[in-house]
Amino acid sequence: MKLLLDFLPILLFFGAFKFYDIYVATGVLMAATVVQMTIIWFIDRKLQPMHKVTLVLILLFGSLTLALHDDRFIKWKPTVLYAAMGIALAVAYWALKKNFLKMLLGSQMALPDRVWARLNVAWIGYCLFMSAVNGWVAAFYSTEAWVNFKLWGYVFPIAFLIAQGIYVAPHLKSDEPNA
Repeated sequence: MKLLLDFLPILLFFGAFKFYDIYVATGVLMAATVVQMTIIWFIDRKLQPMHKVTLVLILLFGSLTLALHDDRFIKWKPTVLYAAMGIALAVAYWALKKNFLKMLLGSQMALPDRVWARLNVAWIGYCLFMSAVNGWVAAFYSTEAWVNFKLWGYVFPIAFLIAQGIYVAPHLKSDEPNA
C-alpha cells in the first residue's frame, strides 16, 4: 500500500500526460501530491523533511509551469530537487561533519560508521548524477522525451536502491542470538 502511495502522483502524471498534455499532467501531479502528503500526514501525524521539500517544489514549479504556460519549470523541478539533496548531504557531511542519512535512518538500521559514511557519499553522487541527467534531458530533448525518461528512468533509483541493499545487508546486525 505504501509503495502505491509513493508512486501514485507520478503514475497519475504519466496518465494525464498521455491522454492530455503537460499542463493537465502538471495540475494532476500537484493535486495528487497534496492528497498524497495529506494521507501521509494522517497516517504518521507528520511529514518528513523530504516530503515537505518535495511538496513545496512541486507546488512552486507546477504553479510556475501553469501560470507562465511554460513546461520548462516542471521539467527542471527534479534537477533542482536532486541538486539540493546532493548539496545538502555534501555540506552537512564535509563542512558540518554531520551524516544526515545516519541521523534519519540510524534508529532503523544499526550500521558501522564507515558504512554510513560510504552510503552518504553514494547518495551524494547519486543525487548529483540524477540532477545532471535530468537537466540534460530537460535541456536538450522534447517534453515527450523527458516524460518518457521520467517513466523509464525509474531504473536508476531502483538499481541504486538494490545496490545499496546488497551493500548494506552484510553489515546489518542480526537480532538472533548466536547458537
